[in-house]
Amino acid sequence: MAGKPAAPRPPATPDLKTAADLAPVLPMTADVRDGHLFIGGVDTVKLAAEAGTALYVMDEAHIRNQLSEYVKWTRYHWKDVDVIYAGKAFLSVQMARIVADEGCSLLCASGGELAYALRADFPMERVQVHGNNKTDYELHECLEAGVGRIVVDSLYEMERLAAMAQEAGVEQSILIRITPGIEADTHDFIQTGQEDSKFGFGMAEGLAMRAIKRALELPGIDLAGLHMHIGSQIFALKSFSSAIEVIVHFMEDIRQETGYVVRELDTGGGLGIAYGLPDEPSTIKDYGKVIVDGIKEHVEEHGLPVPKIMVEPGRSIVANAGVTLYTVGSIKQIPNIRTYVAVDGGMSDNIRTSLYDAHYEALIANKADRPREMVVTVAGKHCESGDMVVRDAPLQVPESGDILCVCATGAYCQSMSSNYNKQVRPGVVFVKDGDWRWSVKRETYDDLMRNDVE
Repeated sequence: MAGKPAAPRPPATPDLKTAADLAPVLPMTADVRDGHLFIGGVDTVKLAAEAGTALYVMDEAHIRNQLSEYVKWTRYHWKDVDVIYAGKAFLSVQMARIVADEGCSLLCASGGELAYALRADFPMERVQVHGNNKTDYELHECLEAGVGRIVVDSLYEMERLAAMAQEAGVEQSILIRITPGIEADTHDFIQTGQEDSKFGFGMAEGLAMRAIKRALELPGIDLAGLHMHIGSQIFALKSFSSAIEVIVHFMEDIRQETGYVVRELDTGGGLGIAYGLPDEPSTIKDYGKVIVDGIKEHVEEHGLPVPKIMVEPGRSIVANAGVTLYTVGSIKQIPNIRTYVAVDGGMSDNIRTSLYDAHYEALIANKADRPREMVVTVAGKHCESGDMVVRDAPLQVPESGDILCVCATGAYCQSMSSNYNKQVRPGVVFVKDGDWRWSVKRETYDDLMRNDVE
């Protein structure tokens, strides 16, 4: 039930696995036909020839399934739960519309993400806006759009928002972000709930309570409740349990000191996914039980009503739904050291390996039924020694021109992509029922220079 990440990686060896053995890290519709990898009924080898590489491929059925599983297993325990997709993981106009279709809400972390929601005609009352340093312009955009909730991150922001709302003649519902002092079991760079965090109000020295009292005083804003988020890629559900215990105890303190009863509680996201075969993430079913039953149990202990509950999945919705296709270029064997397999992409379309030392599984899409007989390092094409996509991993014997597939790249790859070395960003396609369509077109050189002033 707790889930566990893989242990530190031992030296890689050929594992002789084929695509059929990689189901835990591939999209749910993946299968092998005539030696080729298919996703959503689409031959990825033919897709690469038609759409070009590098290319992000997203399995629409997988995305919809994950959203519906969150709705099912959170509302199973309490009817008043809102599943809020974190758009920072991956967002396009079509993605926003899928989220709306599945009856979920949308988390935006910038004015740009809000612009996508507006372009997609997403219901604004189901939009929540985050950010630790929202600009005045972004706050005006939120008020003008009529977003459902703004998550307030500082007293500075709270005062500005209240004044703007009064000037606009509206009352804006807010959540106050609390850092519960829990250090989640995840990478240091993606912990957000510890006391020393740039996000939210810490509970030490009464900072969070002062924020609550000020929110209750200010006109122009309505304090709907609390928000917390302890990090990302979390396997140990006990991290969530500990944070819930702390935040519900704080809810009781709020009632005792102010008389205010928290109506809404957002527990954030962060559920981990399988990037590698040894990873054993917790299930959405178990996550839903820990979150919802945990809140119900602790509010009952304090005699508090059960609040409206919110969860914010992002990575666990789209990561395993996506793969990236590349074309293999040069292959360099350095005797007794390693074999480098270079592809037509790299850190500009997947910075996570360089940034977090992230690990991925890879296979050759046109040799999907063959065993992974070698250990290689998949290198990008950029002018950086650290430009690696997959380090020291099993792979089928590669040849120039092969189509290489890197698994579980649906989250935080396209959204963190760049134009380093003036590389054009790959396009994104959605696959479903044997057909594919563009969701985001591949950039062109004209796109690179669109904002240049000559």
